[in-house]
Amino acid sequence: MKRIISLLIVMVIFIGSGFAQEKEDEKEKKDEGYKFKVTKEVPATSVKNQYRSGTCWSFSGLAFLESELLRMDKGDYDLSEMFVVRNAYEDKAERYVRWHGNINFAGGGGFSDVTMVYQDYGMVPDAAYHGLVIGEEKHIHGEMDQVLKAYMDAVLKNKNRKLSPAWFNGLQCMLDAYLGEYPASFEYDGVEYTPESFANMLGLNMADYVELTSYTHHPFYSAFILEIPDNWMQSVAYNLPLDELIEVFDHAIKNDYTIAWGADVSDKGFSWKNGVAIVPDTALDDMSGTEKEKWEKLTTKEKEKAMYSFKKPGREKEITQEMRQAAFDNYQTTDDHGMLISGTAKDQDGNIYYIVKNSWGVTGNDYEGYFYASVPYVRYKTMSVMVNKNSIPKEIREKLGL
Repeated sequence: MKRIISLLIVMVIFIGSGFAQEKEDEKEKKDEGYKFKVTKEVPATSVKNQYRSGTCWSFSGLAFLESELLRMDKGDYDLSEMFVVRNAYEDKAERYVRWHGNINFAGGGGFSDVTMVYQDYGMVPDAAYHGLVIGEEKHIHGEMDQVLKAYMDAVLKNKNRKLSPAWFNGLQCMLDAYLGEYPASFEYDGVEYTPESFANMLGLNMADYVELTSYTHHPFYSAFILEIPDNWMQSVAYNLPLDELIEVFDHAIKNDYTIAWGADVSDKGFSWKNGVAIVPDTALDDMSGTEKEKWEKLTTKEKEKAMYSFKKPGREKEITQEMRQAAFDNYQTTDDHGMLISGTAKDQDGNIYYIVKNSWGVTGNDYEGYFYASVPYVRYKTMSVMVNKNSIPKEIREKLGL
């Protein structure tokens, strides 16, 4: 009898521990990763891949215009990023010469480069100018960028004691070799177009698009040249207080507009693999004594790993205008990457995120080329955005004189 009772006790303990383990496993499963629920989604075209080229500005700028075409019921277009890159490089080269090399000459650029090319040179579909002519299946621009820079620096050395009339032709020949001959005319859906007539057919008005930012070293509600290396065009952005900039984001998305988003993705809170961008709060004031003591015993490396483990949502920093400005002034926020914001979502704890379409292809992360940027991350790491001016709330537009 005693033996039977002992056996029953063992069984109860075993079953109980099994249930406890099952509950623990369920808790761990529940805590694992971020769970997002889309709250608003604005139509966007397919995710593209810039691969090993510094042309995110072209990919994101055109993703923005493609979404505009969708919004206006004009159709689903795949526009040519390399047509924009080529024309921008030619304009950049001319300006590089006129400025005696005292501006940036590289593969980078900005959203205004896209609207400038569209306005001045027109547009073509990707099928008419894909830029893949050197035997690669994806964009690889390392050699091209270095060759073009070396060539332009040789021109600037002025060994003939005056500029040769042939230098620009030489530049165009190199662009032909790396990207393909210029598409002066092409056929699309059975119709013959030039870049200018194709742009006219699309019917977008580049005057509708403006850039916005938020920094205190210039007056709010004024336009200024944003001091970043890739702004070779010296294009201007309208300056808003941070809260009003975020108000523009939310108003635009609510009214079915996307946002071309220029931001810093070098921060440790950005994880492409996990598909999230966050700003974890390291404040310990509200932690229990045990938790705090445990945290303080960790090494710096262990603390970093714990902060950026991306295992589940946690508390994030409250980003102020002053924090944002300090990060820009101290090069902690730099001009890194152009993307497209195309919606909003909430995690399992109710925190709000912006849905971001990237240009790194559909593999290598959890969301097939998209990721989720928290509101604190967007407040902190946004450099500038391009929006349709009609997506800006009326009272803010009036303050900007738009």
